[in-house]
Amino acid sequence: MKIVLVGILAALFFSTTFVLNRAMSLEGGHWVWSASLRYFWMLALLVAGLLAFRRPLLVETLRLYARHVVFWTLAGGVGFGVFYALITFSASYTPGWVVAATWQTTILATPVVLLAFGRTVPLRAMLLTLLIFAGVVLVNWEQAAAGSWRDVLLGAVPVLVAAFAYPFGNQLVWEARQGTLRRLPKLDSPAMDDPFCRVLLLTLGSLPLWIILIAATTPPPPALDQVVNTALVAIFSGIAATSLFLYARHAARSASELAAADCTQSMEVIFSLAGEAILLGGVLPGPLGWLGIMLTMLGLALYIRVQNVR
Repeated sequence: MKIVLVGILAALFFSTTFVLNRAMSLEGGHWVWSASLRYFWMLALLVAGLLAFRRPLLVETLRLYARHVVFWTLAGGVGFGVFYALITFSASYTPGWVVAATWQTTILATPVVLLAFGRTVPLRAMLLTLLIFAGVVLVNWEQAAAGSWRDVLLGAVPVLVAAFAYPFGNQLVWEARQGTLRRLPKLDSPAMDDPFCRVLLLTLGSLPLWIILIAATTPPPPALDQVVNTALVAIFSGIAATSLFLYARHAARSASELAAADCTQSMEVIFSLAGEAILLGGVLPGPLGWLGIMLTMLGLALYIRVQNVR
């Protein structure tokens, strides 16, 4: 029960990403600032934390980045940059809970990415992801019926691409750490054993993309509310949620407990829905939307169980 409760709390903090991105969009904040400012805040927080408590590790992290700047630009640019830029872009066209539900397709994208890197994936797990995809289709179908297909496509398609970009960037780091692919550098460093250092490296790698996007779109200066909201996303989602979720997984003592911790993340959809309804006056889904949400959560739970309980 403790693992489940901590995991649900992590899902609550993770959901702030979808709610606050939608709020900033409704207030007229440009999506480029919503995306980039989060990582500028993350950069400042991570550097300050490592500087205060692990200064030698910070120095090693910066050296590792300088030695493999091209690799980190690729991994961070795709895994953090492309992923989050598309997530925030979609918030301009569709409610946050729809983005959260569509984001669950990352469970479908992950095995595809693993197969692309030559890893084996259980067929049963692949088949169960179809439930998740069916739920996502129903959620977005209802949105199209209530609005326009254009908004659904601009809201859903970027999230589907982001669902592949995120595991791709993370898998690049995993492969480089293992040193199994000749085309990738072998990253053998103490910094690779620290999760905060890995996040800092990916954040540094994403900076060129943010600079390019800001220069290309030339958005007006962000309002103070947008700056504050992106800081909240960085703290709640980037630090609090990630720490709680990793704590829940670390506390698991069996495959079933590990699966339970992972399953709690499906609550992001419910929390995002509730957050929008309460804070932003969002409209609740209809019967088709609720059915899609239930299929998505059921597919996620069954998928994780097949992956971990074998």
